[in-house]
Amino acid sequence: MPTEFISVTFPNASNELAPEVEPKIDPAFLVRYARALDDYGFNYTLIPYHSSSFDPFTIGATILANTKNISIIVALRPNTVYPTVAAKALATLDQLSGGRVVVHFIAGGSDEEQAREGDFSTKEERYARTEEYIRILRRAWESSEPFDFDGVHYSFRGFSNKVRPTKGTIPISVGGSSDEAYRVGGALADIFGLWGEPLKETREQIERIHAEAAKAGRKDRPRIWVTFRPIVAETDDLAWKKAHNILDLLTANRAKGLGRFAPGADAPKNVGSQRLLEIAKRGDVQDRALWYPTVTATNAGGASTALVGSPETIAASLLDYVDLGADLISIRGYDNYNDAVDYGRYILPLVRKELAAREAAKQAVA
Repeated sequence: MPTEFISVTFPNASNELAPEVEPKIDPAFLVRYARALDDYGFNYTLIPYHSSSFDPFTIGATILANTKNISIIVALRPNTVYPTVAAKALATLDQLSGGRVVVHFIAGGSDEEQAREGDFSTKEERYARTEEYIRILRRAWESSEPFDFDGVHYSFRGFSNKVRPTKGTIPISVGGSSDEAYRVGGALADIFGLWGEPLKETREQIERIHAEAAKAGRKDRPRIWVTFRPIVAETDDLAWKKAHNILDLLTANRAKGLGRFAPGADAPKNVGSQRLLEIAKRGDVQDRALWYPTVTATNAGGASTALVGSPETIAASLLDYVDLGADLISIRGYDNYNDAVDYGRYILPLVRKELAAREAAKQAVA
């Protein structure tokens, strides 16, 4: 399959540089942003989940109703929706959109965040629950025949799902950097999500995922999704000036207690964030343009590694990851709408042009 691009949906114009204390949905902005992603050739947009934020299913329905091509990736925590309910809800969105739905499972990287919605299970239990959840969804989408399920986390009798996905199934994504994530995602996921790490570490993670897929007896492998926060300007020098301005704002906001991570916050417990912070100790810049001060400034709060440079530098960096085996590239910035437009205008075309040239060269040889 061709390399595809992912963005992230924002319900309003607030961001990490100018966060709102109590965010509200701006319907006009949401629709404008979604249509921009559609117009500029993004293939997917992730709808994130947080215990205190908006319902991703409703946001997703709004995006699908106002776009023509882009698919939504609904972030889903298994503790929040029973799997039989989720199977129908996702298939309903899929039918309404003509097959433009993906689901991304978040097993849960923070005990505190999970507890806010009544989930006190261990990390190992959360991944075991995710595994059961995925198996239930697959079976529910496979046929409308009633079936039973007897698991550790879910048990039911005679469930029948008459709401079937448009294309027979819905792609399932899993992310993470722990042994449990590699095992479950390698065995069951269509897509495996990684945060932006240097090329060497990313290669090692991909090899680990492929090994788990083979161990599970799969003949195929999950598609690899890698996430970055590009900081782009007309030239490399201008991009670095912009990057340091962004870093100053992130640092100032954290000192003021704005955003997700206040000063003195505990070290993150999820393996992905821990890996980013450890890599950051090796130096600010890795490989071509992978920049780590944004990681330390946010305490590795989610996807936080930046790529800094001109469109040409950013495109070359992304192609390095494509060459490693990344099938899906997620890029989002710090100025929600304007960054997405810049990426669509100046970066996506460069990457696609180079990939098309490579394919044409292969065809010529063949």
